[in-house]
Amino acid sequence: MRMIFVNLPVKNLEASRTFFSALGFTFNEQFSDDTAACMVIDDNIFAMLLTEPKFRDFITGEISDTAKGTEVITALSATSRAECDDMLAKALAAGAKPWKPAIDYGSMYGISFQDLDGHAWEFMWMDMSAEQAA
Repeated sequence: MRMIFVNLPVKNLEASRTFFSALGFTFNEQFSDDTAACMVIDDNIFAMLLTEPKFRDFITGEISDTAKGTEVITALSATSRAECDDMLAKALAAGAKPWKPAIDYGSMYGISFQDLDGHAWEFMWMDMSAEQAA
């Protein structure tokens, strides 16, 4: 079984846990401590929120400055357009910044925001039957 772990540096681990909890995510405490929080996205998908000193243990070079550039876009699927809009509303209420305007291609719809540390997140819905017909 393949799994994915997205590792993200955070300035304030507790604030990040609070932020992502407000979006409905849970944490696996078995892999969390005062330097890392293992956010459960799905059964085999996790985001490791790492304090900047802990993140430095895993990299060479410098941590990207999200105020100057985008280091990655973490895009997650959504079950509906409404789920996309709901996630954006929750994120903004929890302190996120809007990132790009919503995209609407009819059979594909998505929203985006930047979390407390400036990491870009997208939630995308696709009408798979319409995509397969095209």
